[in-house]
Amino acid sequence: MKLLRVGTAGSERPALLDAEGTLRDLSGIVPDIDGALLADDAALGRIRSAAEAGELPALDPTGLRVGPPLARIGKVVCIGLNYHDHARETGAEPPAEPVIFFKAADTVVGPNDTVLVPRGSVKTDWEVELAVVIGRTARYLESHEEALAHVAGYAVAHDVSEREFQIERGGTWDKGKNCETFNPLGPWLVTADEVADPQDLALKLWVNGELKQDGTTADQIFPVAEVVRYVSQFMTLYPGDVINTGTPAGVALGQPEPKPFLRAGDVVELEVEGLGRQRQQFKDA
Repeated sequence: MKLLRVGTAGSERPALLDAEGTLRDLSGIVPDIDGALLADDAALGRIRSAAEAGELPALDPTGLRVGPPLARIGKVVCIGLNYHDHARETGAEPPAEPVIFFKAADTVVGPNDTVLVPRGSVKTDWEVELAVVIGRTARYLESHEEALAHVAGYAVAHDVSEREFQIERGGTWDKGKNCETFNPLGPWLVTADEVADPQDLALKLWVNGELKQDGTTADQIFPVAEVVRYVSQFMTLYPGDVINTGTPAGVALGQPEPKPFLRAGDVVELEVEGLGRQRQQFKDA
């Protein structure tokens, strides 16, 4: 299923995009799309049954904002330097273990919402990523099979980053990763049964119409199953938690000088195969 949330910010309603591309209202069946829903097999079954029976009312998408596909996110765990080609372009050694950092859940916005360039920023950068959404509580998982069984679905994430704040301002990466609007998510949460192989997905990103990133999850240093298993050794993952799994080569940081960092007025478009497409205009904060 392709689950999403539509409406004005803070007042989104749950919806489903059916096989014919028609937007369907889920608000008569479930209150929202969140961790509680993803952990409730019976509720998910009711959605499937209603969709298959043609019982869901259609919604007119005209002028309807698409919000983040997931409400009440507990935490956003991020994996750094997780593509071989991205490590090469930044001159970094591939890590021996996954690099973990966090984004606050309040950085998450809709896939087409405005992204704000922070005040004083001169190095705002783009990163298309595959996001993993957790559907079952995960603690000390032992195998890749067990890890994937805890995944509810997948989404497109844009891990917007400010490189000066991240690298040159001291401390950890958090200052360059947690600026307002720095994690567009969606448009859809695609349930795991519709993604045959998370290690066989193309990722692309364009800036002002120019292709900048053109990668594949096959190039991940640590595949999705290992990322979920590994993270569960250090923290409990709950339904509705999100893991951003890293970005392929092509970011501004990896380009020759002068590096083409983002400015107000730039338009970024990105997609992950089968998971939908995002479009953001950048404006000054």
